[in-house]
Amino acid sequence: MADKQAKKKAKGRRKKKKTTLRIKWVKSSIGYSQRQKATIKSLGLKRLRDTVEWKDDPVTRGMIDRVSHLVEVEELGAGN
Repeated sequence: MADKQAKKKAKGRRKKKKTTLRIKWVKSSIGYSQRQKATIKSLGLKRLRDTVEWKDDPVTRGMIDRVSHLVEVEELGAGN
């Protein structure tokens, strides 16, 4: 009985294609707050012109918003 209910729930759901964000650090964080420097570090960027890839979700978008003047963002498809 529980299996039928689980199948009904799963049947109605569609898998969303996950997009990936490519984040590149393009401007130095010298002269900016410690909070912004910490955000750059938490994104995994180690040095200027460094590039990382993150899954696209609200948390990542929030971090990017905080340091949008220091980074460039490129959206990649699900397969990349």
